[in-house]
Amino acid sequence: MTEATLTIVATCNGVEVPDAPILGPRMIEAMNNHRYERQEIECGLAVIPKGARILEMGAGAGVVGAVLAKNCAPVSILSIEANPGLLPHINRLYAHNGLQDLISVRHAVVFSAPDAPGTVTFNVAGNFLGSSLTELPGKKTRAVEVPVLRYSDLTKEYPHDTIMMDIEGGELDFLRHADLSGVNLVILEMHRDAYGREGMQEIRNLFLDKGFTLNEEQSKVGVHIWCRLMGPDQG
Repeated sequence: MTEATLTIVATCNGVEVPDAPILGPRMIEAMNNHRYERQEIECGLAVIPKGARILEMGAGAGVVGAVLAKNCAPVSILSIEANPGLLPHINRLYAHNGLQDLISVRHAVVFSAPDAPGTVTFNVAGNFLGSSLTELPGKKTRAVEVPVLRYSDLTKEYPHDTIMMDIEGGELDFLRHADLSGVNLVILEMHRDAYGREGMQEIRNLFLDKGFTLNEEQSKVGVHIWCRLMGPDQG
């Protein structure tokens, strides 16, 4: 499909979304009605400062990252996506909207544990929103091997001050080991079903221990905004 033959099926916060087999009618409708990942997008637009260097963990269809690139005036965005089937569509979306110099996508899974393996099995569902590192009983998925990117290496390769994270329940394990000393802002979708009440409390405690405070005013149901506490000499 060339640029000249692209069919635009949705517009979301100024981002035009080309037709792709990964997009079903309901998803397209949600994008046009600004309901697709609404909480994540609203949180990002509300708090990400101009000039941010953003790491997006879980690119999905590429729309959330593209909206941030178009509207938040970041220096750059690096998106990480485990599902290899999404990458061509994400890149087409970026290119069509003229964002390819601001945002790029990489096929990988980010682990922070020091003993992280070199690759990991990722379970791809028919609807990409249901894909996960965890194999869910009764759910038809296709297993693919995905390269693991160690977070300690990633921070050296791509220093960043902001993280947008939606990794379907993998947030807790990531936070247990991640050194976030260079990060000032984390926006993450919470998956209570994946880690329960105790896991939710552990996430809260991990952020507090790492010097962050919850922005309760601008957080949404299911999406939390954590900001680093600044001293009086830090602005």
